[in-house]
Amino acid sequence: MTQKTGTGKYEELLARCRGLEPVVTAVAHPCDGPSLAGAIESAAQGLIRPILVGPAARIRSVAAAHGLDLGSAEIVDAAHSHDSAARAVEIVRQGGAELLMKGSLHTDELLGAVLARDSGMRTGRRVSHVFIMDVPTYHKVLVVTDAAINIAPTLEDKVDICQNAIDLAIGIGVARPKVAILAAVETVTSKMPATIDAAALCKMAERGQIMGGILDGPLAFDNAISREAALTKGIDSEVAGDPDILVVPDLEAGNILAKLLSFLANADSAGLVLGARVPIILTSRSDSIRSRVASAAVAMLAAYARRRPSEPG
Repeated sequence: MTQKTGTGKYEELLARCRGLEPVVTAVAHPCDGPSLAGAIESAAQGLIRPILVGPAARIRSVAAAHGLDLGSAEIVDAAHSHDSAARAVEIVRQGGAELLMKGSLHTDELLGAVLARDSGMRTGRRVSHVFIMDVPTYHKVLVVTDAAINIAPTLEDKVDICQNAIDLAIGIGVARPKVAILAAVETVTSKMPATIDAAALCKMAERGQIMGGILDGPLAFDNAISREAALTKGIDSEVAGDPDILVVPDLEAGNILAKLLSFLANADSAGLVLGARVPIILTSRSDSIRSRVASAAVAMLAAYARRRPSEPG
């Protein structure tokens, strides 16, 4: 695939991070070149202060093989990938880190440790995934959720999926995020449950059950992205043509949409998991260093946003 150079949207996020102190981040099992390089480059950019959790000898060997300078990065020795995940989560639970970053272990290994009932990082909020996408043909950063964790979310799940994404968007500088609830059509029909969920979510936002965003739906993808398409259908919407967040009906639709944007629209995508005790930087093994650094930048801003309610004044 053609090397992506981006459109500057991620660089705007990085600019928002300048002047902020790096956030201590537990990196679970960074035992291959891309994952270790992503952590080291994110540290070099001043975004994180990594605690590398994994087999110490292997981490040092990977660093040497790829010409990576570990500098003063702390290494916490762990026996294997499952142990790395458990130890990284424990560091967060004990207050030793404000972010968690996935290394080269499988996603289900990391999330298994995160969601463990007694030793994990659960909250009252449903855990969900967001892709923060730099789409060359769109005028701002676009958040797609949930395309990686919740397979067939219920209405109640979608409330948390929306709220997680709204809170993140506010954290990265969007004052009042616009949320398009996607379906195949823009009308409400009992034949398509996603349209009923969309209508319910909008009413719930009106009643304060979802806060901080402007919701509209159901919207077909063309109506969500193009104001002209919406007006052609007779939809007068504050969201149409200008959404910050796209909420998909299920994981399959979201996964297809995110990969379509990546491979046909040449979009970059950064990935985070939200709804746990701390934001989790969840990247794919195929992600570029740019995407990994962008994920760290978004996570850094999210971590700072989480501090605000407890600050005086």
